[in-house]
Amino acid sequence: MLVKVVPGSRKTAIVGPLGDRLKIKVAAAPENGRANVAVCSILAERLCIAVRSVEIVVGHTNPEKTVRIAGLSAEQVRALLLA
Repeated sequence: MLVKVVPGSRKTAIVGPLGDRLKIKVAAAPENGRANVAVCSILAERLCIAVRSVEIVVGHTNPEKTVRIAGLSAEQVRALLLA
């Protein structure tokens, strides 16, 4: 899954589609991986899966990231996040 992360926002929330990506705002600062942890946490919470099932595989220091979600198909993820 492709995401665009906006760190340092007022609140953490999944905003919605942004082109071919999912826009996610996180309150955490982009320091020491805190924003990445927040992204994984909000996705896991929204998908009702364990945080360990969500992994950032590309873009650890970039706002545009690729996230791997274990145990769900791409269609299931889209349906749950965009509902």
